[in-house]
Amino acid sequence: MKNQIQFGLRGPDFPLDGSRGKVFTDQIVSFIERLQGKFDSAWIADHFVPWASFMDPLADTPECWTSLAYLAGRLPGIDFGTIVSCQSYRNPALLAKMSATLQTFTGGRFILGLGAGWKKDEYLAYGYDYPERADRLYQLEEAVQIIRMMWRTPRASFHGKYYHIDEAICEPRPDPLPPLMVGGGGRKITLRIAAQYADWWNFPGCSAVDYKEMLDVLRGHCQKVGRGYDEIVKTWCTDCVAVGPTPQVAQAIAEASPFSRDGQTIIGTPEQAAAQLQPFVDLGVQHFILRFVDFPSTAGAELFASEVIPRLRA
Repeated sequence: MKNQIQFGLRGPDFPLDGSRGKVFTDQIVSFIERLQGKFDSAWIADHFVPWASFMDPLADTPECWTSLAYLAGRLPGIDFGTIVSCQSYRNPALLAKMSATLQTFTGGRFILGLGAGWKKDEYLAYGYDYPERADRLYQLEEAVQIIRMMWRTPRASFHGKYYHIDEAICEPRPDPLPPLMVGGGGRKITLRIAAQYADWWNFPGCSAVDYKEMLDVLRGHCQKVGRGYDEIVKTWCTDCVAVGPTPQVAQAIAEASPFSRDGQTIIGTPEQAAAQLQPFVDLGVQHFILRFVDFPSTAGAELFASEVIPRLRA
């Protein structure tokens, strides 16, 4: 399994250095462009305004799907995914069509990450209703069924409590089918949805101990729904990777970033970073999604690619 481990770049969601407009978007393009071929994937968040409380809400925040379309066309040497797309923001039939189109144009380089949605102020500011959490989760369950159906059948019909379609057509249908990744760690509903419908599952920023607990829950849901646990690709992401030639350099990089204040961080020399990630490899993580906090520099990511990835794939 180790030789199957892949590594993705978490794309910057907003500029920490105050960049605006094309300066910031050029930083994003340059960052991914220099690292394609060294990493397997790049991931874009689905928010209209900064999701982090430490950011000015007026900071530039490029929209997810238009960014994906541009970047995937501009940069052919890397896969792209959503981390994760909010099911509430686009009708699921439309999202199925958008995904199929992007998959066709890219020649099979797209991963659809989908979640229930959570940022209430963003919902309300953009005119979306903000249902209770349980409703948003059941909406997610209906959405993934519609998307899967539209990708697989000439005419898809579905009548649920929240969404319905009548003989909806999705041509060209995607070939190959994009992996559908469910994001979230809710034990009762989200992990059941992942067990029943997802090709990939993602949860961000937790410790290896917490991740193992969720994997045990996921395994139980798989058994209940008759799904093979090993059929689901397990992914893990972190908002803070700071890699340097010495521990002191790595720590200084981390301390300069607000992303180092929360969640599970990866900080240290290449040897130390590999040791911090190894427990997740041992648990079966097959795809890591990593935010390098020295962006827009590629130094940390390039050091990771040359010295950490070979250790974890050995």
